[in-house]
Amino acid sequence: MTLRNESVPIDELPALEEASLTPVSRRFAPYRVFSTLAFWVPLALIVGLAPLGADVSMLLRAALGVLVLAAGVGSATLAWVEARRRAFGLRQEDLIHVSGLLVRRTTVLPVCRIQHVETATGPLERAFGLMRLTCFTAGGSSADLVLAGLRPQTAEQVRQYLLQRVRERDASAPPPEADAPS
Repeated sequence: MTLRNESVPIDELPALEEASLTPVSRRFAPYRVFSTLAFWVPLALIVGLAPLGADVSMLLRAALGVLVLAAGVGSATLAWVEARRRAFGLRQEDLIHVSGLLVRRTTVLPVCRIQHVETATGPLERAFGLMRLTCFTAGGSSADLVLAGLRPQTAEQVRQYLLQRVRERDASAPPPEADAPS
């Protein structure tokens, strides 16, 4: 077998900007706000009500609690905006995921590298009608791409498509050559 590695003309490559992206579920933004506030509100209560010493007035404790709560509301607002900007695209040869607020991250995962796909949903995600799709590639011990905020039907459709592509790839691959005895 001869290895061929021919040059690819840059101007003939498919443009990522032309990929049709689908926003994640609109329920993902409220989910992100709720999960963010679930951390900040108890923290604000602890800070506001915790005994800090006899010389610290109740007014100062309350002010600290309000300050922490304000940070939580700011964090929840950013989580809402970031969640509304998330999107994904599924093309024949790759899966695209765009996320981030200040730093925009675009991840393109070639379908031919995907080894395993799974869906998962936690109790809070189920309450919001959401599901995560996780893609794994060979050689990694952790997920290579996690699409959070999908409707269960969408996550299952994407999962089935990717698994079908993996099966097709595996069926068309030549069988591994046996090692010759030495």
